[in-house]
Amino acid sequence: MALWRMMMPPKYQLLALLAFAVAMVFLENQIQKLEESRGKLERAIARHEVREVDERHVQEGVRAAPGGEEDDIVVIYNRVPKTASTSFTNIAYDLCSRNHYHVLHINTTKNNPVMSLQDQVRFVKNVTSWKEMKPAFYHGHVSFLDFTKFGVAKKPIYINIIRDPIERLVSYYYFLRFGDDYRPGLRRRKQGDKKTFDECVAAGGSDCAPEKLWLQIPFFCGHYSECWNIGSHWALEQAKYNLVNEYMLVGVTEELEDFVMMLEATLPRFFKGATELYRTGKKSHLRKTSEKKPPTKESIARLQQSAIWKMENEFYEFALEQFQFARAHAVREKDGELYLLAQNFFYEKIYPKTT
Repeated sequence: MALWRMMMPPKYQLLALLAFAVAMVFLENQIQKLEESRGKLERAIARHEVREVDERHVQEGVRAAPGGEEDDIVVIYNRVPKTASTSFTNIAYDLCSRNHYHVLHINTTKNNPVMSLQDQVRFVKNVTSWKEMKPAFYHGHVSFLDFTKFGVAKKPIYINIIRDPIERLVSYYYFLRFGDDYRPGLRRRKQGDKKTFDECVAAGGSDCAPEKLWLQIPFFCGHYSECWNIGSHWALEQAKYNLVNEYMLVGVTEELEDFVMMLEATLPRFFKGATELYRTGKKSHLRKTSEKKPPTKESIARLQQSAIWKMENEFYEFALEQFQFARAHAVREKDGELYLLAQNFFYEKIYPKTT
């Protein structure tokens, strides 16, 4: 071999090396194409095997039919006041006939978000055993309730929406005085009080006090006494824990359309058609608080000095981060339009083989 290289002129040696390199690149390219072809073939076989299994299940009567697993779903939306909850709930009402499920409002006395222990037992029993109402979408201003405490094997699916804490408080302040365009003739509790939110803050009024910010944390924390102790760090951590571990999805008012779109993708049994309805419907996102005036920077800064705002804002930022993380893995934007990503997994090597 060495003798051959000595006898071959240098330019031919270079050509031989180039030819060898080209051959290696060509072979690597062919190998890569073969690997890609094998991958496509494996996926096609896997899809075929899944179809065969599905067809066998249909023939054997195993596949879920009306009255089956999909009809045993219960969704609970323990809505926080003034977070676009009525706007979102109207979507559920508009879709219930079309998608064949029931919507039930949880109406508690004086809108008390904490149930007595005996009412907790009754509610859990109703939700889990009221078969005539399933599939069901429950909504109401009720704090989170842990169904596992009552020996329930199958828990409901929790969802919720939260809002920037100061924005929520400002909206609630004006709502109590002027109502909204959803039921404009209804007399509100503070009707006749013309004082603006800024004037309330400047005067140190009770309706705009930092303590009034303490609402989203206890709603997620639940039915423990510590949840309702204003400024409790334990309540904040428990609310975070429940948000991550007990809720399928928590959206934010400021990105409501994305929330609706993701629910349609994950819970089509309830929310099929929700995105289009939200975008084009006449009443689903119509509710707006009347006479609402944005607070000044001075009022906002004053509220932001409180420890309560810092905790509620920490919880809001935590929820926002979780939602945006989930959205980043589910939704893409193209030409100004949002669209859902296609399924990004498949099954293969399914045994035993069908005959």
